[in-house]
Amino acid sequence: MITTIMKWVSIIMLLLAMLQFRAAGGQLLLAIVVCVSCVLLVRQAVRAGRYSWAIIFVVIAALFNPVVLVARSASSALWVNALGLSTFLIAAVALRPGRRLTVLSITNRSPRRESL
Repeated sequence: MITTIMKWVSIIMLLLAMLQFRAAGGQLLLAIVVCVSCVLLVRQAVRAGRYSWAIIFVVIAALFNPVVLVARSASSALWVNALGLSTFLIAAVALRPGRRLTVLSITNRSPRRESL
């Protein structure tokens, strides 16, 4: 749940950054939100066994590192924000959390249910 929320907050913030919406301390806030979202998505991708997605989000987290902010020109910042936005949009569709099975599905002998 928190991963999905952070994913969509990152998409909104990256979209605002792409539209050149500037706020005081906005670059640092953007870096923190995107980096935290990437860490959560790395965890979700590893649990799902999608290691290529995990590597992609580690690279995105390195680009938006809030500890060591890298000074970028306006055009390179636009490209990095576009890369992050497109990655998060694709991940919103491709990386959906798996369905959690209930305890009843373990004991129920109904063939319609999935077992653990």
